[in-house]
Amino acid sequence: MITITFLGTGTSQGVPMIACECAVCTSPDPKDKRLRTSILVEQEGTSVVIDTGPDFRQQMLRENVKHLSAVLFTHEHKDHIAGLDDVRAFNYISGQAMDVFASPRVQEALKREFFYVFSGELYPGIPKLKLHTIQNVPFDILGIHFVPVEVMHLNLPVYGFRMNDFTYITDANFISEEEKEKIKGSKYLVLNALRREKHVSHFTLKEAVDLIEELKPEKAWLIHLSHQMGKHEDINKELPDYIRCAYDGLKLEV
Repeated sequence: MITITFLGTGTSQGVPMIACECAVCTSPDPKDKRLRTSILVEQEGTSVVIDTGPDFRQQMLRENVKHLSAVLFTHEHKDHIAGLDDVRAFNYISGQAMDVFASPRVQEALKREFFYVFSGELYPGIPKLKLHTIQNVPFDILGIHFVPVEVMHLNLPVYGFRMNDFTYITDANFISEEEKEKIKGSKYLVLNALRREKHVSHFTLKEAVDLIEELKPEKAWLIHLSHQMGKHEDINKELPDYIRCAYDGLKLEV
């Protein structure tokens, strides 16, 4: 059994940076407080975070995460990697480098963004990372089996991941028929739905619902929800009963 915790279900896209007084930002419903998208995957003492966005530290504190085995990246955009520096707290606790799993392209981006980590100069307090290369073939992280699903974020390949009967996909607007075959048969599907209006690199709400209906999971959750989507409960009223908006802190056993 794998436990999934939704660390964040939102996005930087379309979110005003200051002094917003819209219905979402002023909502008293905690499900409308959406941090940047990420999940925590746990099984028998192994804990893996998929993506470390700018809210990574806040998410770890909120969920009281004491141990982190590894970090796995979907792609290199800033809202998915910016918090990586804060793994230094887990370095301090464990006394070991953090295992980081990423494609070669994402690794090159990490080396640019966090150049001081890879400079060779062992400056006190910098994060310690051990890079592991993943490709579009299945792999294991300390007993958890991951099947990559390559999706397209406009022209950028992004990895989603299937774990048991659970498939997690963020930042996509196209999935090939070949990659859809990896998803089919999943009982649980998590898919990005940025907004209602057409977007160049993300599924809209309708596009996400249409794809879920095509793939036929038993249950589906929408993530990477922008400020423009509106309030959690209002969106849910538009959806079939088996499709819900995910929310920060939601836990699933899969």
